[in-house]
Amino acid sequence: MTARGMADRVLAREVAAGARLIRWLEDDDPRGAEVLAQLYPHTGRARVVGITGSPGAGKSTLAGMLIGELRRRGRRVGVVAVDPSSPFTGGAVLGDRVRMQQHAADPDVFIRSMGSRGQHGGLARASFDALLVLDAMGYDTILVETVGVGQEEIEIVSLADTTLIVAVPGLGDEVQAIKAGLMEAGDIFVLNKADREGASQAQRQLELALHLRTQHQPEGGWIPPVIPAVASKCEGAAAVVDALDAHAQSLADTDALKGRRAARAYAVFLKLLRDAATRRLLDAALARPDAAVLIEAVRDLTLDPHAAAQRLVARLELAAP
Repeated sequence: MTARGMADRVLAREVAAGARLIRWLEDDDPRGAEVLAQLYPHTGRARVVGITGSPGAGKSTLAGMLIGELRRRGRRVGVVAVDPSSPFTGGAVLGDRVRMQQHAADPDVFIRSMGSRGQHGGLARASFDALLVLDAMGYDTILVETVGVGQEEIEIVSLADTTLIVAVPGLGDEVQAIKAGLMEAGDIFVLNKADREGASQAQRQLELALHLRTQHQPEGGWIPPVIPAVASKCEGAAAVVDALDAHAQSLADTDALKGRRAARAYAVFLKLLRDAATRRLLDAALARPDAAVLIEAVRDLTLDPHAAAQRLVARLELAAP
């Protein structure tokens, strides 16, 4: 099938075609990039919502709750659920489609689990491309759920129009539980499992921290809300979606959405450039005749890997024009 033919099937909202294209993109199949080039002019309409938070906060359950509420409002929903990868196959191992199984039969919901494959930031290597595919297929809202968060894992912020941070009570200090960078970057905070003891205190902590964050921002700027929810009981769904809609309107009113999407496109460009440059540099380094000598010395344990890498890089620099 030609790239144009596959693109036409994706634009016709054929789920099988979209799933196959995402697989091509995950596998670095050249056909994927060809089709994506055909689809790109048809993207930019979907709203991308990033969902992140500590492992165990209930992100997948919350995503399932939001799918239900968005569908009740007549919106088509795409989901990219980024899971830890199997060390053997590179595939997703948590299986978010199982956890969101109640929506699997809905033709207006597309859920795709993707393995993170060791990528920093909690996002799969092909997540950006998957979003473009779902956007071209006409999904109104695309939810991106990350594996979890770490000290530097805030890549979701560069990907999403709206970043939703999920916290839970009972961790002692809920503000400290939200890793550096996310407290400043979150647009909406959901206190999940709000039926637990200590939920009111946790909500006050978060609201105080957000007040300190926003007290010097320009008047009329977006104030991130803290919304209590019990996702396992579908409590708080309407309030969260209302907040998502309010944030989208705020972005539209201030023209900030265009800036966020421009930053997203640039971030994707840098990522692809870095990956391509790294591959070419590595190929060039390993193709040198003297690389074999260094590699053998490393394998014989007569030269430490750091020294070997530094020597090879130095030789590449000397050989550069």
